[in-house]
Amino acid sequence: MPTLTLYQVDAFTDRVFGGNPAAVCILDQWLSDTQMQAIGNENNLAETVFVVPDGDQYHIRWFTPDVEVDLCGHATLAAAFVLKMVLKVPKKVLKFQTLSKGVLSVTQEEELFFLNFPTDRIAPIAPLEGALEGLGVAPIEYWKGETDFIVVLKNETAVADLQPDMRWIKQLGERGLIVTAPGDSVDFVSRFFAPQTGVDEDYVTGSAHTSLIPLWAPKLGKKHLQARQISKRIGVLDCEHRDDRVRIGGQARLYLKGEIYLP
Repeated sequence: MPTLTLYQVDAFTDRVFGGNPAAVCILDQWLSDTQMQAIGNENNLAETVFVVPDGDQYHIRWFTPDVEVDLCGHATLAAAFVLKMVLKVPKKVLKFQTLSKGVLSVTQEEELFFLNFPTDRIAPIAPLEGALEGLGVAPIEYWKGETDFIVVLKNETAVADLQPDMRWIKQLGERGLIVTAPGDSVDFVSRFFAPQTGVDEDYVTGSAHTSLIPLWAPKLGKKHLQARQISKRIGVLDCEHRDDRVRIGGQARLYLKGEIYLP
């Protein structure tokens, strides 16, 4: 029976059981889409990432339990961690070729791994219908990125206390809903909800910060920002706005290594 090595990594954290867990599979060649989606469903994590080496770079794809997605930050960080810290790949910069976002790169700087991602295009929008009922609190701003809606609340406490109606979020369409506010001890905080993709609340969402960084950088008048995603597992992100690119940094920890027995 063929086997496949699986690593589970907690990303955007300096401790096991923190941040956002992702499953990482480094392949010699692609499995079928059906097999990769089945593995993503079986793992039942927010993301399972598959990586295939190709010369001096890698091809990368990400699967939730239900669907393949265009971009995932924490799973990309997890993949880079496995390549650098477990498999000891000597490359200074890891380059990942994606199906929809071009080439993404990850650079290790001591314990931090910095993702270099394209900046999302965001724009203010009219209030979302039913937001007060769906969120239980009235947002003070509404924005839309390429794949997510964004609402701004008045403070960190409002974000932390939020108990949204997942049915309302699901009917919004798009990938999900980012909820954000100024932070008490960091520049901004956030939470991310995506029942549309089979993940009611994602613990730490690197890709959401491609939208949050260009939102908060001009508001706060600074290029470097410290962020915290205040899910129950807490994620810590070192952020930098570079016009059409953003840098998103975080630590990671290996939780397990195992074998998948493929049918």
